[in-house]
Amino acid sequence: MPSSRQLPFLTAAAALLFGTVVACSDTSADAGPTPSPGRTPSASPTTPAPPNPDAPAVPAKGELPRGGTKLFPQHQLIGYVGFPGSKALGPLDKDLETKAARLENLAKSYAYQRTPLPVMELIVVVANGHAGPDRQYRSRLGDDKIQEYLAVARRHRMLLLLDVQPGRADPLTEVKRLEKWLKEPDVGLAFDPEWAVGPGQVPGRVFGRTSGTELNSIAAYLSGLVAKYKLPEKAFVFHQLSTRILSGEQAYRQHPGVATIKSVDGIGARTDKVKTWGKLTPTMAPGVHAGFKLFYEEDTRHGPLMTPAQVMALKPRPEFVVYE
Repeated sequence: MPSSRQLPFLTAAAALLFGTVVACSDTSADAGPTPSPGRTPSASPTTPAPPNPDAPAVPAKGELPRGGTKLFPQHQLIGYVGFPGSKALGPLDKDLETKAARLENLAKSYAYQRTPLPVMELIVVVANGHAGPDRQYRSRLGDDKIQEYLAVARRHRMLLLLDVQPGRADPLTEVKRLEKWLKEPDVGLAFDPEWAVGPGQVPGRVFGRTSGTELNSIAAYLSGLVAKYKLPEKAFVFHQLSTRILSGEQAYRQHPGVATIKSVDGIGARTDKVKTWGKLTPTMAPGVHAGFKLFYEEDTRHGPLMTPAQVMALKPRPEFVVYE
């Protein structure tokens, strides 16, 4: 069960996820045909649509949004999290062009001997407190919304991460449903095992779990996509806020073409966050990169938000810093 310090957060998050957020999401597995990422459908079967000079450009084949094929050590990733219409789940709830501009400015604060690469982390599978039609305790965001966020990310040459909170569903199955997006050069994956619960469990009432073996299966799938479609290095982020969420971590192995990042999601005052960082980073498997999450609301209830300088003073230095 969640600790006494973390339970109020989970209760509040559960109330949000199980109410307003679910109403915004697409619970159907197949919402109908949609344009493939980064492409515009023709106006009719015989009349092509006129060119749109403002259409976002797909990155060059095999390259990241701002060039190159490797995320690290060239880039410093800085991100915003969000879900359409839910301010409580991060800043990417609406006004995406404005938020992208703010993220760009924030990224400049993290230019510590690396090139900043802004990241939009969109929650595309959200855990629910009710079973839903298939009793998997999760809802899926519609393709039209994913396309909207990808278009904004491309206009600003940012990386898009698709965040999965699987509920009772099989995590790898949920990831594979996103292949049409993940085979794009500027789309990565985030997995939030806190919301991956077992049979008979309900998200928000208990912490979900994962294992090094399960992370291997996801990373191996991503590695296969990189090889098949000749993609640049693919970001694979997994979030962790407690030791109990991840077991058998040392079983994880590096996979070609995949940059795996552990995002340490400790909540609270700076001292609490640093303490969580000290518990979770020493256990990282070889080759895993360190990430750090800040919460605009939950963290500031206990004091000022950590500054970029304070974050970058952590050891090891975070290579991905994300704000929710």
